[in-house]
Amino acid sequence: MNAEILHIRETELETLVKIRKTHRSVALLSSAAALALVLSACGGANDLGGDGGGGGGDSTTEETDAGGDAGGGTAEGCEDFEQYGTFSGGTVTLLSSIREQEAADLQSTFDKFEECTGLTVTHNGIGEFENQVVVQAEGGNAPDLAIFPQPGLLARMVNDGHVVAAPAAVEEKVDDGWQPSWKEYGTVNGEFYAAPMLASVKSFVWYSPTAFADNGYEIPTTLDEMMALTAQIATDHNADGARPWCAGIESGGATGWPATDWLEDYVMRIAGVDVYDGWVTNEVPFNDPQILASLDAVGEILLNDEYVNGGFGDARSIATTSFNDGGLPILTGECFMYRMASFYEAQVPEGTDVGPDGEYFAFPLPGATEGEIPLLVAGEFVGAFNDKPETQAVQAFMASPEFANTRVELGGVTSANKYVDPSLASSPLLQQAIELLGDDSNVVRFDGSDMMPSEVGAGSFWSGMTAWIDQSRTSQQVLDDIQSSWP
Repeated sequence: MNAEILHIRETELETLVKIRKTHRSVALLSSAAALALVLSACGGANDLGGDGGGGGGDSTTEETDAGGDAGGGTAEGCEDFEQYGTFSGGTVTLLSSIREQEAADLQSTFDKFEECTGLTVTHNGIGEFENQVVVQAEGGNAPDLAIFPQPGLLARMVNDGHVVAAPAAVEEKVDDGWQPSWKEYGTVNGEFYAAPMLASVKSFVWYSPTAFADNGYEIPTTLDEMMALTAQIATDHNADGARPWCAGIESGGATGWPATDWLEDYVMRIAGVDVYDGWVTNEVPFNDPQILASLDAVGEILLNDEYVNGGFGDARSIATTSFNDGGLPILTGECFMYRMASFYEAQVPEGTDVGPDGEYFAFPLPGATEGEIPLLVAGEFVGAFNDKPETQAVQAFMASPEFANTRVELGGVTSANKYVDPSLASSPLLQQAIELLGDDSNVVRFDGSDMMPSEVGAGSFWSGMTAWIDQSRTSQQVLDDIQSSWP
């Protein structure tokens, strides 16, 4: 699927962090015990070496500390890494679509792990990852590990015989650290293959807290309240040329994906998560009346010239407005709300006061009833192409609380691992996202288009929603078109 896609309360936070830190210690003891059992089959809990290293680099194990001191004890600062064993050299290769600063931060996440285990992790972030990982695997040149941004691609690689099942220690970390749905996305044909790594929340509405305060508007807690607020903003500001909402779905070859997110969010809220689960597998057809009702509800906003597209034009202008630019008119007062994922924070101009009392922030897209917040999410999953001890050690570390907390603290990302300390997040918005992901009362579902066959999820669904926004096809026609394209 497309690389472009890839990528709260202060009084309660201290208590939450303390609870998570306590749980984290218990989890580490449990995970370490499980990994020790797995490694004992390889000749002992400190024998991760085997005959050769991953990625073409040979390694051997030693009865020494990862820090290099022979003769007993764990090197200072390496206590959390003892469970992964020690190695004398060896390289593990990791392939992903992650590049630039995010790639540098990912590489830095392994610094202490490398110091303590003696392994070297070499990350290679490339464009066209979805194609290249297949080419490399089919050509017999697969990396040791890959970070899959779509469960559908992971399933393809498993079914083609390239990705191997995850070891028990990795599975236990996921059972303990994530909601069950996250494990399901890394499971193929009933067997667990890939642990979740990072996550992003897509169910956000961006707004200006200062503009809301100046106009006496409150954050809506239900869909009905959001529609009432939309109507009120139109009454108050349409005469000035502003609109309640702005939107943009243009994204080059992936144009249309932001509109698919709108429909996915509304299917969860209007038809329900059971229907959503059936819809992404086509057990519930695309043109089912419940999906039609959800799309028409989205249309009450996105096809209504009275409600969109502030700063850009009429409703049809959404099709040609870049999603990168779509929410910026909030800063000029030309619109008041923009539905987009947590990663949109990177598009906000430098110097903008982003925060709950600032110029720009986001609230969760509300559910049908107050207190209900179904979360549409995206994420990444770490799968292995071999079962070498070195590969398993890195895969286990990437499933750990230490990895998640280290990466989150470096900035710009969130994780659904329940032991992540939200205070480590690099912004209030990302802190809010982590808290939402960690709240077991929230229903979490993966981006539907990423779960569907590529002919649909990265094809007819995108193009169909673009035609719908352009108003060249009706809701019924679009859903019939997409259903007929299902392989």
